[in-house]
Amino acid sequence: MRPMRFFEDHSVAAQSLLESLPSGIALIDDHDAIGDLNHCLADMTGYELHDLVGRDIQILVPTVQEDTNFDLREEFARSPSDKHIVRYRNLTVLCHDGSELSVDFACSQLKLDGRSWVVAAFRDNTVQRAAEDARIVAESHAVAIETAAAEALAQSEQRFRLAFEGNMAPMVFSDRSGMFLAVNDAFCRMSGRTREELIGNDSKQFTYPEDVGITEDVYQAINSGETDQVRYGKRFLHKNGRIVIAEVSISPARDETGVAKYYVSSVRDITEERALAAQLSFQALHDPLTGLANRALFDDRLSQAHARVARQDGNGAVLLIDLDDFKGVNDVYGHLVGDELLISIARRFEQVTRASDTLCRFGGDEFLYLAEGLNSRAEAEQIAQRLLGVLTEPFSINDVHIDQRASAGIVVWDGTSTNIVELVQNADAAMYEAKRQGNGHFVVFTSDMRHEAASRFALVQELRQAIASDQLSMHYQPIIDLTTTEVVGFEALMRWSHPERGWVPPDVFIPLAEKSDLILELGTFAIQEAVTAASSWEPSGDRALSPYVTVNLSARQFHDPGLVPMIERELERSGLEPERLILEVTEGVALIDISETMIVMDQLNRLKVGMALDDFGTGYSSLSYLAALNPKIIKIDQSFVRPQHDRKRSDTLLEAIITLGNKLDMIVLAEGIETSAQLERLHNLDCDLGQGFLWSPAVPVDEVTNMLGEIPKI
Repeated sequence: MRPMRFFEDHSVAAQSLLESLPSGIALIDDHDAIGDLNHCLADMTGYELHDLVGRDIQILVPTVQEDTNFDLREEFARSPSDKHIVRYRNLTVLCHDGSELSVDFACSQLKLDGRSWVVAAFRDNTVQRAAEDARIVAESHAVAIETAAAEALAQSEQRFRLAFEGNMAPMVFSDRSGMFLAVNDAFCRMSGRTREELIGNDSKQFTYPEDVGITEDVYQAINSGETDQVRYGKRFLHKNGRIVIAEVSISPARDETGVAKYYVSSVRDITEERALAAQLSFQALHDPLTGLANRALFDDRLSQAHARVARQDGNGAVLLIDLDDFKGVNDVYGHLVGDELLISIARRFEQVTRASDTLCRFGGDEFLYLAEGLNSRAEAEQIAQRLLGVLTEPFSINDVHIDQRASAGIVVWDGTSTNIVELVQNADAAMYEAKRQGNGHFVVFTSDMRHEAASRFALVQELRQAIASDQLSMHYQPIIDLTTTEVVGFEALMRWSHPERGWVPPDVFIPLAEKSDLILELGTFAIQEAVTAASSWEPSGDRALSPYVTVNLSARQFHDPGLVPMIERELERSGLEPERLILEVTEGVALIDISETMIVMDQLNRLKVGMALDDFGTGYSSLSYLAALNPKIIKIDQSFVRPQHDRKRSDTLLEAIITLGNKLDMIVLAEGIETSAQLERLHNLDCDLGQGFLWSPAVPVDEVTNMLGEIPKI
């Protein structure tokens, strides 16, 4: 049965009034039951009128909400006045379909027909609430945006402080005139100045004098619109006076019209970088040992000098200086002493090097000198004299005193010269000619020397082939006992039979070999051949002794660590008695390093191999060392046997040498005997042995046997 509505018993006017209201209206009795309601409330909640009439108000307002915000009776009990109105904002009503509806709610008490009623008005506030929520959200978003903006600004300021204040690279803000507006700590450190000293000033106060104006030109270029970012280099003066080389990058901050308001500069201290680059450049163009120019720098300077001479006339010159017998220094004293000697020589050369010229270490023991602005060949010769002259004073290296000489080749050119490559080659050809003339000389290049240089080069190549193709052989010159005229030994002398050139003299190919490692190969060949030949020689003469053999050693071979082991192997291989092998060295070789010489001689003595001191009287002739060396034989140079000048003085020296040898119990051997008069003179002076063309030149090995069977006739 459908429940009866309250207003069905009342006037139509009351019913119409209830329906005309824009809000949903419900009449609630004192038992919280809905007595009546209008269609607006039914439509709002999705119910039919009859579904709500007689139902508890809680059908619309859930208990959970009643407990929290919808206790009408309690509200009216606190204010029993009939006019009291209770309002709720954003009350949630439960609709028929279970959805929730947000409403504004207001109610008041009503006395009608002796009963207490509550008139409740419900107004849908969904739109307003959505708008309010949107407003709240918008306000929240606005607050969030403002907060985010503030945080972003703070973060930006923090990033700026990190990028500017905390940047390890020096940075500067400056105005359009270049005055500093702000500087960071790194810039203060780079300049050695405080912020107070910098801000309000420009960089002129500590710019290197020659670089003043560079920054001002950059500002002008930017202000004129020529460029928008510039990178340039300049030098600053640190407060302590140190020069700071910097690379500056500058950019303008422009306003909306494009006018530069201020400048931001980032500065990079490249002082160490430039120093390293300079060091690397120096190392690339200079000799690491002496600090002189190297070949690359010399070639560049030579090319420029050649071009200047071609334009301006005049002359230029290249001098190639080669140290005499420097290899012996390394062999005897070691490379450390050799390097120190090279450094000392370089310093002396620098003392006489003209400011316009270039001194270069060519490599090893050779130096190049480039002279410019010469007027004549004589000026080049004067330079050579000065360079060689600084070597006359002995060098003292690690308590070792060394006399070091050098030879020089000079090539002079003028504006007509076109080939600079040949200049050094021609200087080398002239230097070789100077060497040929003797140590300590210089020679100026002439055109015929080029042909000689080419011939020498070809000869060296052919000498290498000669070793492998059996073109070399040993010849033997007899050594005679001047008392018995018996053959007591032979000196082994190398010969080269060239298939096209014929016999090549030893004084031609031996010096060539000494300039390369070929001399060691030739030395080994000589010893091998000599001990093999001597091992087959039978005893001869009244003494019935087998003749010995002497072999010459070069300086490099004598000081070669492999010499003694090689001799020991060859003696064992050939079966030759060690006493029959005599090794010859010159005074100069023996006395280069007396301590090293004593070590080698001690090793040879243990092998029972003898030692002969060759060319005695022509070298350094230290008599105090002669007793210490105690050679088995001293060989008198032929210049005393066949004197060219002052015969009387030579005779006196010859007698003194022979007497000295006899007193020291050494065998005295005279070289180069060619006449009977010379022989008689030596015999009268009690000279022991002799050799020379008076008896025989050096002969092939197969002719030695014939000599052993007869006594040479004079």
